Amino acid sequence: MNDKNDENYIYYLVAHNLKIERKKKGLTQSKFAELCNYSDGFIMNIESKKYYQTFSLGTLWRFAKVLNIDIRELFRPIENNNSKDTP
Repeated sequence: MNDKNDENYIYYLVAHNLKIERKKKGLTQSKFAELCNYSDGFIMNIESKKYYQTFSLGTLWRFAKVLNIDIRELFRPIENNNSKDTP
């Protein structure tokens, strides 16, 4: 998903950054889901490149709190990410 004009791009962007930040903290999808009080499937669908799982701003806030990051990190442009961090 490289088309920034597509409304689903934001889901791709957040999923990409979420996966990077989750892995930096050494959390599996299952453990992260447990800490966020969401199902494993919900986290898997968000991080999947096959689906565009919708989520609320409240969900993003919770992700940032659990990961102890600024919520803006979830919106970091992909082209600015270090290629070694690419999920």
